[in-house]
Amino acid sequence: MLSDGELILVAGALLAAGWTASLIAERFRLPALVLFLGLGMAIGSDGTDWIDFEDYELARRIGVITAAAILFEAGLAAGFAEIRPVLRPAVSLATVGTFITAAITGLAAVWLFDFSLLQGLLIGSILAATDSAAVFALLRQVRLPGKLSRTLEAEAGMVDPFAVLLVITFIKLIDEPGFGALDVVWLFVAQLGVGAIAGIGIGWLGLRSLQLVEGLAYRGLHLVGSVAAMALAYGTADVLGGSGFLAAYLAGLVFGSGRLPEKGAVRAFHSGLASLSDMALFLALGLLVFPSQLGSVLVEGTLLALIIAFLARPVAAALATAFERFNARERLILGWAGLRGALPVFLATFPVTDGVPRSLEFFNIVFFAVLVSTLVQGATVAPLARWLGIARARPKPVSEAEARA
Repeated sequence: MLSDGELILVAGALLAAGWTASLIAERFRLPALVLFLGLGMAIGSDGTDWIDFEDYELARRIGVITAAAILFEAGLAAGFAEIRPVLRPAVSLATVGTFITAAITGLAAVWLFDFSLLQGLLIGSILAATDSAAVFALLRQVRLPGKLSRTLEAEAGMVDPFAVLLVITFIKLIDEPGFGALDVVWLFVAQLGVGAIAGIGIGWLGLRSLQLVEGLAYRGLHLVGSVAAMALAYGTADVLGGSGFLAAYLAGLVFGSGRLPEKGAVRAFHSGLASLSDMALFLALGLLVFPSQLGSVLVEGTLLALIIAFLARPVAAALATAFERFNARERLILGWAGLRGALPVFLATFPVTDGVPRSLEFFNIVFFAVLVSTLVQGATVAPLARWLGIARARPKPVSEAEARA
């Protein structure tokens, strides 16, 4: 057992290491995800063994909290006015596109790993989600055309609730033999309906409360109020059987759309909180990875990642945006920019904590597929966009909030 001082020292050292990794990633245009996960693996049980961590349930809880913070900030940075012009393609990519990606990836997983159909679709659902942190990092590097950039950003914020819902659905179909089609429909209706009502309702109440005390509260209280709204939105939706992730995102959208007192300070605070959440999630997931176990999925995991990058995502993006006005070069970027990140690795903890057969194998497959996808796609999207002539390097922003403004 560590003393209080030792715990604080370790936390400070990990934050400093994460901060350094972020600077290195920005300087050399590297995927920050790889550095964070690598740091977690290096100090974990299968590395230097500085931190002994094998608690998937705790990692899942950390993921829930951090994902809620990241989604709230994504909504806050955008606002309804920003995403309204691209609402249709973004929603289509986040729903239809995610489902098509999950189906193609799931069938490929059945073929590669001899899974049952439901197991394959579960791992396909886990790997179907793009990652908001990875997409936002990409958009900090290159300035894409307005509609294309807003579509990718809006999709990244919306996809998490739908991906989580798909994963929960297939876990129930595997674990509960009596879980039928009507149960699936009701799960979707309840999760999306309750999540939307809770997010918009609590977001409006929170925003209105901050407006009413604008002249009475000092800046710090506005920051506390925004965090309270985020937590209340997620918690209320989840307790009532809805999607807490959708509620957190919509509450952030409401805050980003209205007249928010001390808006600059609130946005800067949540941008920093989202960055801290990224680091915490990546490090926790890295600690769960045992490099010695990855060799068994080396070849198949690589093939699965390549199938996602070259087949599943491009086909899904093309079908989901078939009736949208994107030119051929923009469609190519839409298909290639479906970046995988920490979200799929976080979702891979769900089957483990729920006791799904072969779930530890799922986790290793997902981690390796995400790693390959990040290295291949994450490092090539920006150069590809510039080579196609639809993007140029953007100046380094003062803050992430300013980068998305």
